[in-house]
Amino acid sequence: MDPVVTVGLDGSAESLAAARWGADEAQRRRLTLRLLHAWPLLAPDPPHVSSAFDQNYWAKKLVHTARAEIQATHPGLTVIGELVAEDAQDALLRVAAESELTVLGSRGLEFVESYFLGAISTAVVGRAERPVVLVRAGTREAAQPPPPGSAGGVVVALKLGGPCDDLLAFAFEAAAARGVPLRAVHGESLPLHAHTPWGADHEVTREIEREARTRLNLALQRWRVEYPHLDVVESVTLESPARAVTRAAEDAGVLVVGRRRNRPPLAPRLGPVAQAALHHARCPVAVVPHD
Repeated sequence: MDPVVTVGLDGSAESLAAARWGADEAQRRRLTLRLLHAWPLLAPDPPHVSSAFDQNYWAKKLVHTARAEIQATHPGLTVIGELVAEDAQDALLRVAAESELTVLGSRGLEFVESYFLGAISTAVVGRAERPVVLVRAGTREAAQPPPPGSAGGVVVALKLGGPCDDLLAFAFEAAAARGVPLRAVHGESLPLHAHTPWGADHEVTREIEREARTRLNLALQRWRVEYPHLDVVESVTLESPARAVTRAAEDAGVLVVGRRRNRPPLAPRLGPVAQAALHHARCPVAVVPHD
């Protein structure tokens, strides 16, 4: 199969927003868009059966309707629909391994709702071997990509504790394809020795910030050479990484966060920054697995 962007469809407003966002992304990347609907109870597809007796009628209609809308708004885009009689989580993990990008809908993320992302989306994001994007219904980029130079650039969260080339490759490519700035964000919590009874020790905090900016600049050097015309902004804040990232994403078009492939057996599949991003960021969130 040709390289594809795969969208998981379930008929919800969120999955339709994901399909629109995925279509924009497939068009930018000049890839095929695959609309996938998985349901274990799909029946074998017998020939010459009228819609009145077709047990898969509503599943077919769901994919056909989404495909027709996408083709109307993206006339040059190749769009394929696929129905699979398989558990949705298993199917999405399988196709994610062969897709350039997998796009899923994400529920509203306010207050109590923020802790119910959906078992399928969470499982796929936490286990997929390639990037997965979660899109909320009604997000700015889901409806209309921002014009070049406007607010709505790409924000990438960097921990700087190890290799991050996969993460930066995705973020730089996303910003360049959109013609928007890239903002590289690093948050660092203050160690205990930086605190005094009257507040933070300014000499210690200045040194911590200086070292963090040096490490961030080094991490970005290679990518600035590869993307010389891209506007890259560095941001270092002395606060929890999760808070720094969610704050930076408030006016972003896309937020890019990482997920380590190899985590300790009993550790959550998503780290605290990725968890915070998925729960609270209003823009589409791309989760990029890396070593």
